[in-house]
Formats: sequence, structure tokens, C-alpha cells
Amino acid sequence: MPACLIYMTASNVKVALVVGASRGIGRQIAIDLSKHGYAVVVASKSTSDATKVHPFPPDPNSQQSTISTVAREIQENGGEATAIACDTRDFTQIQQMVDQTIKKYGRLDVLVYNSGAIWWSSVEKTPMKRFQLMQQVNVEGLYGTVQAALPHFQKNDWTGRIIVISPPIYSRFFRGKTAYAMGKVGMSVLTKGLAMDWEREGKTNMAITSIWPATAIQSAATENLAREQASDLRKPTIFSDAILAMLAAPVHEVNGCLELDEDFLRKKGSTDFEKYNVVPGSSPRRIMPMEFPDLTVKEQADEGNRMDSTALRSKI
Repeated sequence: MPACLIYMTASNVKVALVVGASRGIGRQIAIDLSKHGYAVVVASKSTSDATKVHPFPPDPNSQQSTISTVAREIQENGGEATAIACDTRDFTQIQQMVDQTIKKYGRLDVLVYNSGAIWWSSVEKTPMKRFQLMQQVNVEGLYGTVQAALPHFQKNDWTGRIIVISPPIYSRFFRGKTAYAMGKVGMSVLTKGLAMDWEREGKTNMAITSIWPATAIQSAATENLAREQASDLRKPTIFSDAILAMLAAPVHEVNGCLELDEDFLRKKGSTDFEKYNVVPGSSPRRIMPMEFPDLTVKEQADEGNRMDSTALRSKI
């Protein structure tokens, strides 16, 4: 029997696929899922020869940190990890990534989509190529990954969780970064819409949840801030702790929710946030609002004559 199947049979371990796991937040999510008993597939474009990285482990926010080093780090700490290279702009590669996950471990329990392209500027100063890159990685990459994963959740009797790194929907988020916001909010729309699909279809063991940081988190994206205003930063462990709490929460509490890391942890009873501060004793500035608009309407339950293009096509 192959070693991987022996591992599966012996532990019946749950499997998490973390897409965008080479650095920063994604790396931390993968490592902490492993610490909580998951076999973790770490996926991203960046690979390397992890045996030649010295000192090890590398700076988690540097170019030396790749899915290869993250997998090695997990393995050296006694966990199970596999690195799979994937460019999320290519749906064929996405399908291969999910297929390789299933071939290796035989199941998929948790999908985390952390891949993202960033460009914060006005519409005028956002070139078309940059806009297209963000839509390909952020929106299309997420949609493709979810599409590739759904058949395997179905084989698991529609039991599983999807975590999306995308924000609550509110108008201030669009300011100064419209092109970026179009993609990230689109990801949150997928969270809302897929959750509604599952509720209508009676898939009561599936949940999809979006999560976003309430305060800036130490990562490659905040490198300049880390040098100048480290007191405004929190460690990425606040984000991974919030995700672990989401995975432990009942489906009805998290399905279709657009959450913030700190606020969700507070709802689940956490009170000690000092441990997450990059600078001990500091009070990191909150970058997100305290309250968000309610996206529901009075007619929420009225579907009217709902059109289903699949059904219509079958009649043609």
C-alpha cells in the first residue's frame, strides 16, 4: 500500500488545501492548520529547493519563503504537508492542483483561498493589464478553485468548509482602489451567493465564510509599514486563530458571513489581543469600520419567477 494511503488509514486525518500559502498570512494559516491535525496542501506559484535555504526557516515575508519551505517547515515540526505549484490564472492548473490533492489524500475537507493580486490606486492610474491581473487572480482564481473543489465536497456527502480572504461589503472600501475593490468585493459576492445556493439546496453541512483583517497584519504587503509604524501591526496568528474558530463553529453561524478576524474572535469569547501585537503594549489602529451595512432587503425571501439558465438550456 502506498505510504500516503497508510497515513490516511492510520489517522483518518482531515485535509486542508491552502491556496496562496507561500508567505505571510497564507503560510501562517497552513502552519496552524497543521498544528491542529490537518494534512495541508500548500499551493502557490512560488517553489524552491527548500533543502538549500539557510538559515531555515526563512523570513516568512521574504522571497525565500515559498510553498516548498512552508511544506518543509510543517514536516520538520511533525506535520503532514504537500506543496503543489499552481498559477490560479490558469483553470487547467487549478483543476490539476485539486486532482493532485485528492490523489494524494483521497479527500478534501477545507479549502482556503488566500491568493491575491494588489494594486491600490485610482481608476486613471490603474493600467488595463494590472486590472486584468487582479480579476484573474482574485475573482476568476477563486471561482475556478471553488468549481474544481465542489465535486469532491459532493463525494464527501456535501460536508466541508471554504474560507475566502475577502472583505465585508461597504462603500468606503472602494475609495482610492476601485479596480482592486471590484475583484475583492466580487469574491465576497461569491461567498454570499454560494451560501444561498447551499441553503436552498439543503446542504446543511457546508459553509463558506469570508474573513478580513480588522487591523493591519504583518506581511510582505505591510513591509514598509512594518519598518515605520510597527506599533500598528498585528501578527498573522490572529488571522489563523480566527479561521480555526470559524472551522469549529456550527455551519449556521458562519455560512455566508463576511467576518473580521478580531470581531469574530471576540464573538467566540476571546479577550486577550495583546498577544497578537507586533510591538508589545501597543494599540494597533483599526483599519475597518465597527459596523457594516445590512445587505438584506424586506423581499429577501421572494424569488419571484427565478430563472435558471441550466434548466432553460435543457429545454432548447
